[in-house]
Amino acid sequence: MLPGIFIVLFFFVLGELTGWLLNGFIPGSVIGMMLLFAALCLKIVKPQQIKPIARFLCDNMALFFVPAGVGIVNALDILSRYWQAILLACAVSTVIVIVVVASIQEWFEKHRKGAEDR
Repeated sequence: MLPGIFIVLFFFVLGELTGWLLNGFIPGSVIGMMLLFAALCLKIVKPQQIKPIARFLCDNMALFFVPAGVGIVNALDILSRYWQAILLACAVSTVIVIVVVASIQEWFEKHRKGAEDR
């Protein structure tokens, strides 16, 4: 498990450093995840190396929502002031996501059926 922790933290730090060099344009944690994904795809990192730590992090994912919940409670005054705009943004973005996912799924289904017919 220790090598897996080192690998995950290495890519996290590498992502944070890259994010810092980009002046925070993309969050460092996202860059680190993309770099780890690329390393897994290129077989630089073997999935067996990070599987135990990945399982541990996924099993305890609820702990990662605690800071977000505390942040929401701390920002209740802002949320109460702009709740209509927040609710509208959530509703519109949800509808957009549903439409885009449905369109992509429909496109994949058409292409899958076309490939099966050949």
